[in-house]
Amino acid sequence: MKSLLRSTLPLFLMMPAAPALAQPDAGAAATSVIIGTVIDTETKKPLPDVVVTATSPSLQGEQLVVTDVHGNYRIPQLPAGTYTLRFELESFKPFARPEIQLLPNRTIRVNVEMLPESFSSTETLVGSPPVIDVGGTNHGVNVDQEFIKRIAVARPVGKGGATRNFESLAESAPSKASDSYGVGIGTSGPGNRYVYDGLTTNDPSRDGDPNSNNDRARAPSWALPYMHVVVPDGTPQTVYRAPQASAVPTPQPAPERTVAPKNQRFFDMYFKGYGVNPTVDTEEERFSTFSVDTDTASYTLTRAYLERGALPDEQAVRVEEFINTFDYDYANAPDAPFSVNVEGFPSPARKGYQVVHIGVKARDVSRAERKPAHLVFVIDVSGSMNMENRLGLVKRSLRLLVDALDERDWVSIVVYGSTAHQVLAPTNATQKAVILSAIDSVQSEGSTNAQAGMELGYALAASHLVKGGINRVILCSDGVANNGITQADGIWERVKEQAAAGITLSTVGFGMGNYNDVLMERLAQVGEGNYSYVDKLEEARRIFVQNLTGTLQVVAKDVKLQVEFDRKTVSRYRLIGYENRLLTKQQFNDDRVDAGEVGAGHAVTALYEVKLRDPAQTNFGTLRIRYKAPEGGSSRLIEKAMPMTLLRPAYEKAASPTRLSYVAAAFAEKLRGSYWARPLTYDALVSLWEELGTTLKTRADVVELGNLIRLAKKLDRREDRFESFAPVRTMDADRVPTIK
Repeated sequence: MKSLLRSTLPLFLMMPAAPALAQPDAGAAATSVIIGTVIDTETKKPLPDVVVTATSPSLQGEQLVVTDVHGNYRIPQLPAGTYTLRFELESFKPFARPEIQLLPNRTIRVNVEMLPESFSSTETLVGSPPVIDVGGTNHGVNVDQEFIKRIAVARPVGKGGATRNFESLAESAPSKASDSYGVGIGTSGPGNRYVYDGLTTNDPSRDGDPNSNNDRARAPSWALPYMHVVVPDGTPQTVYRAPQASAVPTPQPAPERTVAPKNQRFFDMYFKGYGVNPTVDTEEERFSTFSVDTDTASYTLTRAYLERGALPDEQAVRVEEFINTFDYDYANAPDAPFSVNVEGFPSPARKGYQVVHIGVKARDVSRAERKPAHLVFVIDVSGSMNMENRLGLVKRSLRLLVDALDERDWVSIVVYGSTAHQVLAPTNATQKAVILSAIDSVQSEGSTNAQAGMELGYALAASHLVKGGINRVILCSDGVANNGITQADGIWERVKEQAAAGITLSTVGFGMGNYNDVLMERLAQVGEGNYSYVDKLEEARRIFVQNLTGTLQVVAKDVKLQVEFDRKTVSRYRLIGYENRLLTKQQFNDDRVDAGEVGAGHAVTALYEVKLRDPAQTNFGTLRIRYKAPEGGSSRLIEKAMPMTLLRPAYEKAASPTRLSYVAAAFAEKLRGSYWARPLTYDALVSLWEELGTTLKTRADVVELGNLIRLAKKLDRREDRFESFAPVRTMDADRVPTIK
């Protein structure tokens, strides 16, 4: 049994649910839950992949679950009775907790410490006594908020995995390699290793020679340093890197070595996955809360991959950024900071569910009304940026921006390689010749001292602060840093302090290959700005010219959305995307909790899959928006009921923009390998795109979306990793399968 379980666990752990759950066949009476956390008694760190077995005379057979990367487990729908829990993990001594009394309609917590096999102490390890939560699941009590907080579970990456959600990023202790957000900035991994196709080596080869024993300085051009992520036990982990489709590396027998074929180019791209949101029962949690996100980098990165003949890394695909790339033509609210747009229709992919589209648009600000700005461009000019599609594209993008500014605005330029220096002091935008000359003078040099560049950029912004205006540092980089940062937490604190003082940070990514998406996204989050990726000059024009006011001028800070589903109307729901922006119900009302910013005229759109219990009810839920004014202060609340009349009887009956949001979301779900997107083929996606309507289908960005779907269809040769144990034809629309 154990050997079979071990062989199937890797597949099970990849399922888009948090943590892997077994579903007991206990009938309607099975309403109690056991939750808990398993840690290492020596290190006090959480233990992932622990097999937890529950047995009881009240239970038919035994129930198995597996702890997630935080050491958490959850066994739901259990009948009342006396239970024994057994905990097993390779290299650890098995441990059992007998005589656990589980009452009806209750949740208890059983925390356990496990001994390593090498532990020599004669002490007897005893798990902590069960903690019984107040109330029962049938009375609307939030019995398992910790589970809801951590419902984003990713595929394992290397040994262990590297998943955490937006709010839990700050929970692990910093280390040399990382920070309290779990994001590594430097590129020196253990033993100065390199990553080839997700595997590490201590002796990177030169010119594809597996016998070469070169040092760091002599590594080949494609063997670029990797950015590492730190998991809760403090172990640096390699992060997935996707090669070009025509450049498949040849694995070597040694487990930590892969040799690249000669004359091939690799994409060293660093991403962090946050999993796929599970379906939640409203009896357990009827509140869904998240921070808004107006970034678009994930969609642009995906476009860059596909147009180069490669599928994107699944962890690079953030569904919300696909959705929010498109304009849904929301109307402005004449007397409110936001307009609210809601519509739904039966899901084309998930039988028995409705797709609910929720769109919130901030008020527009005309170009004439835009605040004056001081923009400090911090440009990475290190050797890795010395390409036309990197530094060359940065310079051409800035030239576009100069033409979009006017006499109200100021521009400064800082560059950093091995050191940082000022290229342009604060200069009024009317002096275009001076600014353009400074841009043209920028040349590649040295290594990558990102911290020095940002420090100088902030100092320059502070020296010429535009009171009541926009003070923005804009980092243009591939996100790779290998010099100058020894403690990553220092840069986060600095970015947060400057944002609180009114100097915000936006990041603009450039380059395919040796690109650090993780760092660029996190910097923009902490810096209260936005994250974009420029793959071509047209994208730069969209960001810096067409959407300049929205890119720069924030009209609402710390914006949070919360949907409270009516339990009488809705039995189950799933938020599609926003896995790294999840918040708890309590954090919605807590003004100390940071959330996303929304620029003038920007919209935030989210999709839910919702299963109705009683369609005869008046409303299916309530939408709440909490936000602060741009200058801060106490938050304000907007609340809107969501009536059943907003749900259309068929996909084609919904408005064209609503259908467009679903096509964008479904495309992203398909690319990231979501379990719930499996019934939707690429041909079906194309058909849904065809049904968007003539007017919308002729819009340039929508035409491009259709072309990308067709391109992905040609490139996608992945096997369905769930098919062997959960065939599409027998999929249960309500839950992921159980491995018995």
